[in-house]
Amino acid sequence: MSITAQHVSGTVAAYLADHPDEKNALSILSEVIEQAGNTIASRKEFRGHVTAGAVLVRPDGRVLTIEHRALRKWLLPGGHVEDSDATLQDAALRELAEETGISSDQVEPSADAPVHIDVHSIPANDDKGEPEHLHFDFRFLFRTTVDAVELQEEEVTNYSWQFADALTAEPLRSRVMAAVTRS
Repeated sequence: MSITAQHVSGTVAAYLADHPDEKNALSILSEVIEQAGNTIASRKEFRGHVTAGAVLVRPDGRVLTIEHRALRKWLLPGGHVEDSDATLQDAALRELAEETGISSDQVEPSADAPVHIDVHSIPANDDKGEPEHLHFDFRFLFRTTVDAVELQEEEVTNYSWQFADALTAEPLRSRVMAAVTRS
């Protein structure tokens, strides 16, 4: 597995340097990293594991959202990390390309650290033999001038470019809106 506990811990440290007020909220992530070690990137680590997402922003301030086929929800592009991913940001870029057809050479990272780390519970899935577990979603902000999207129809049914204020989750919404204002 290419993404190590050391890389995840370093990414968390970089994030907390920008957002020290979230240290308590991310304490569960630090605990799971300590317990799981390098299995923190394995989707079979059911104490919790890392995932990566892309917040893709166009110059007009719109953010790309996708409609997830299985969940029937509008989400940011993203998903589980794979052995081929060297970093969490690489995983976010790969997921973006897989789900939308927008390649890494069509986007520019806004920063090395994530714009947000979201901790959320995933319900048990008996069909997959998965108990309830946590996802630690590292969301990276990217910029693009691309409009066209080619959906991966196995996972994604639709896409939309939404203004950043349409994002509902805080603090992600306010951080993306601030980034849009700075562009």
